[in-house]
Amino acid sequence: MNLLLKTSTLNRKSQITITGSKSETNRLLLLQALYPSIALENVSDSDDSVLMTSALNSNSDIIDIHHAGTAMRFLTAYFSVQEGREITLTGSKRMKERPIQILVEALKQLGADIRYVENEGFPPIKIKGKKLTNNKVSLQANVSSQYISALLLIAPKLENGLELTLEGEITSVPYIKMTLSLLEEIGVETSFIENAITVKPNNKTLKTNTLTVESDWSSASYYFSMVALSDAGTEITLSSYKENSLQGDSALVEIYKHFGVETTFENHSIILKKSQSVNQKSLNANLQSSPDIAQTIAVTCFALGIACDLTGLHTLKIKETDRLVALKTEIEKLGGSVDITDKSLHLKPNTLFQPGAGSLASGCPNEAIATYNDHRMAMAFAPLALKTPIAIEDAEVVSKSYPTFWSDLERIGFKISK
Repeated sequence: MNLLLKTSTLNRKSQITITGSKSETNRLLLLQALYPSIALENVSDSDDSVLMTSALNSNSDIIDIHHAGTAMRFLTAYFSVQEGREITLTGSKRMKERPIQILVEALKQLGADIRYVENEGFPPIKIKGKKLTNNKVSLQANVSSQYISALLLIAPKLENGLELTLEGEITSVPYIKMTLSLLEEIGVETSFIENAITVKPNNKTLKTNTLTVESDWSSASYYFSMVALSDAGTEITLSSYKENSLQGDSALVEIYKHFGVETTFENHSIILKKSQSVNQKSLNANLQSSPDIAQTIAVTCFALGIACDLTGLHTLKIKETDRLVALKTEIEKLGGSVDITDKSLHLKPNTLFQPGAGSLASGCPNEAIATYNDHRMAMAFAPLALKTPIAIEDAEVVSKSYPTFWSDLERIGFKISK
């Protein structure tokens, strides 16, 4: 389904409720499977979390997680400790191109029984669950935090816990700290000192504990972008959020000050308000701890005519698509100029969206934004409709993380048609 988005202004004041963080939800779903006394509220309604729930409840010998990368990593670890269970974990064509070897080798260091079904180093994989008694493993510190979190989540169920050594400079620290904080919240003892992480074993039956998932900051990023592209005085209230968030993407609060967006925390909500016009000429940001907001920030800068240098993006090449290549292709399709490396993006300033400049402001787009089976491509480019009509290909891909995205946009003033 392709959508055409048109709007010139948002409603002066709007309110949106965003469901729980996909990152927190998927971690807690795995912990709930290990410790069934845990109860969860405000869980994500994303495809990824639905697939995660289905996989954890499945009795099948073959589990297909489609495009859900987080589920692939977390479930690889989970099924490795399910004694007596033998399953094949598979996914979409793109999932079979996304590497899993680093995690598999780490689990094998702990004693796991995993083998590749098709191509070495990639899904699908066959897992024979067993009791893991080894407790020491080392990983390069710059790998995807999902590999690290997958090991940490099963650690309390290992007979001797886990001692994880990270070699080199650590990336995505907030996601590691999120995992450790959630473990501590259910009563697991952990420590994170320099490059050594320790998780103590906990095979006790936990007391019944209800945990509320904070709403997703990645999903909030698109509203930060919309407010940045709006007139002064525009307000959007989003719930439910907390000031001391575990999510690295909460860095949005500081980053979007550069674009004239003020954020106020009030009654478990955040109020985003466009306070002033933007005089910013360029933005430099290291997104090593929050790479999922890179697409949103790049598109915001493009729409405002601001140059940007975004670094710390090496993990974007192994997401649903190579997000750096995808961003370059789609922004240049609209007349922008982008240079990329394997871990950075450099956007040159433009005047396409200034009054009377360029053909985009005049009518229907010549080309649609391709989404590459990537939910964040669709949502990151949607705010451009505040500057020019924009078409989005395969718009239903947003269901991966935010199924109600398009209907929520209509509520705040977007005009959307098929």
